[in-house]
Amino acid sequence: MTRGQAGAESKRIEVDTGDESVDIRYLTAGEGDPIILLHGIGLDAASVSWKHTLPHLAENHRVIAPDFPGHGESDGAEEYTMESYLAVLDGLLDALAIEHASLVGISMGGAVALGHVLDDGERIERLVLVDSYGLGRDAPWRPGGAALLNTPGFDGLMGAGLLNPALVATSLTGLTVSPSPEFVTDVQRAVSPAAARALGAWQRDEFRACGLRTCYLDRLDELEAPTLLVHGREDPIFPIAWSERAAERIPTSEFVPFERCGHWPPREHPEKFDRVVSDFL
Repeated sequence: MTRGQAGAESKRIEVDTGDESVDIRYLTAGEGDPIILLHGIGLDAASVSWKHTLPHLAENHRVIAPDFPGHGESDGAEEYTMESYLAVLDGLLDALAIEHASLVGISMGGAVALGHVLDDGERIERLVLVDSYGLGRDAPWRPGGAALLNTPGFDGLMGAGLLNPALVATSLTGLTVSPSPEFVTDVQRAVSPAAARALGAWQRDEFRACGLRTCYLDRLDELEAPTLLVHGREDPIFPIAWSERAAERIPTSEFVPFERCGHWPPREHPEKFDRVVSDFL
């Protein structure tokens, strides 16, 4: 066990996913009702998206922020799919003996949180979806993205790009509105060859020729947990209309748009994000 950022402890735990056992690193701090923070795919890790949110929420809660397999300091896995990440979350809750918790997920992590609640909602008290995947059937960039993923040599180019600091900075400029130097540096430190492999495998499984594979749109009326949807107005990846529409379909929901914000509200507007989420939880 080591000391992580902002006083958080960095711990490791063996998680049984049913198909394999994966060594997971997670950051944790605070005491009280548990909150699980789930990061996105590729250019992300627990130390990136939740750098400011974890210590803020830990003032009143027990906060746990795992690195998904292939990200941060967690080990790699045999598969990188929505099903495998859902199994990791389920296994983590079991391994930590967490009977009730709230979930906060960003991007791909939002889809993992949402999928878990729909399949096992009894132990989830509140749900926060941030610029979440899984709320739409398609996006304008999907056809081109699916074609690139099947181009010979593309995985190597993508991997080289994730390890190139200048290209990482360029990517963040395209994903966000005015990313801070600190944010760029945090991402550059977190990405690895394993993250590139995870991103490529996950995208190849999700970005199909006929559309996006995972979409929970038709099941949103099943949600019983109070749900907060946060979305950057200028998100170039998943349109804000996804969250607006989802808020209309979820029985008990709140929707908070973030102005002058792209795909990463907790890092683009950390003070506002932490306040909004903390008040909801």
